[in-house]
Amino acid sequence: MFRDPNFRRLWIAQTISEIGSRITREGLPLTAVFVLGGTSADMGILQAIGGFAALLAAPIAGWMADRLHRKPVMITADLGRAVLLALIPLAATQGWLSLPLLYTIVAATSILTVAFDVAYQTIVPALVRRHQLLEANSKLALTASTAEMVGPAITGFLVQALTAPRAILLDAISFLASAAFLSRLRAREEIAEKPDTNPFHDAINGIRYVLHHSLLRPLLLRDSTASFFFGFFSALYVLFAVRELGLKPAALGLIIAIGGASNFLGALLAERIGRRFQTGHILIAATAASGCIMLLIPLARGPIWGAFILAITQLLGDISYPIYSIHEITFRQKTADPALLGRVNAAMQMAFKGMWPIGALVGGFLALHIGIRGTLTLAGIGVLASALVLYFSPLRRAHTT
Repeated sequence: MFRDPNFRRLWIAQTISEIGSRITREGLPLTAVFVLGGTSADMGILQAIGGFAALLAAPIAGWMADRLHRKPVMITADLGRAVLLALIPLAATQGWLSLPLLYTIVAATSILTVAFDVAYQTIVPALVRRHQLLEANSKLALTASTAEMVGPAITGFLVQALTAPRAILLDAISFLASAAFLSRLRAREEIAEKPDTNPFHDAINGIRYVLHHSLLRPLLLRDSTASFFFGFFSALYVLFAVRELGLKPAALGLIIAIGGASNFLGALLAERIGRRFQTGHILIAATAASGCIMLLIPLARGPIWGAFILAITQLLGDISYPIYSIHEITFRQKTADPALLGRVNAAMQMAFKGMWPIGALVGGFLALHIGIRGTLTLAGIGVLASALVLYFSPLRRAHTT
């Protein structure tokens, strides 16, 4: 795949952008806390705003990916994110940075990120041949896994050396570099004729297509359910490790780093697994494994045993996540009507990114009433139950070549 200049340009652009995005992911909360004195409630709002913005923008992002050339959409999204993120260090130096401005930037960048992600998932089949899709998606997933390993460490160093707002400026520059590589893409994109209906109706038709498709509908339901319960986990994991188990930040950072390394391993294994097993079986097994592993977390007690349990769950759980993601994306690209692929990808983005913040809010509320352990137990049960959606559907017997 790396011998293909088009794919290589997309991969380089993604690599630069993914590493830069980790800087912003960690840098924005740090800016809110250390520069603006944000509270835990402010952190919840910051996460929720990004998720809800992505939920609302996804249908139109899908319409754009189907009705417009994806390359200009991706470049515009990169340039827009570069400008928006550059406002943060500028506002910090001029003294007019505020939480409302930060919320606005998070919402706008989330919208542009959805537009980019949907377009990039839709353009891959135009860059590579059908039998190369699994390999291409595996290599693109390796980019995200690599960024997950090195990004947080780089961020910590940059924030300490430059301050959080100035570190975010590097992410803005990374988007400019990504746009430069994308401008050199040469993709043969087939754009369907523009419909008579308006973009909103066209977007809704794409969602209807997914809901009526016997193989895509179970994926949508699984992603919605699993993402909702993953939201429980994301909202409470750090709190559980620090307050319930008494782990120190350094120990927790090391455990999370183990997860990044195993995520990389999962991306490496995905292609080999795809050659040996049916796609439906892989998706069911990966989801069930995630749920079972999450059920181990509430069993952890004390700093020593707790650190061991969390390390095991990070090691095993973060292997299953990229395996599922890579095969699901490849399955969509091979199964969906090419004229509707952008809207199919957008529907999946809505299901996953939209339900996550809702789950985080619900999980935080439940933890006040049934405790953190009880809520994390529900999270594991919920993710495990989402595997049943796939098991009791035609997707269980599905396989693509």
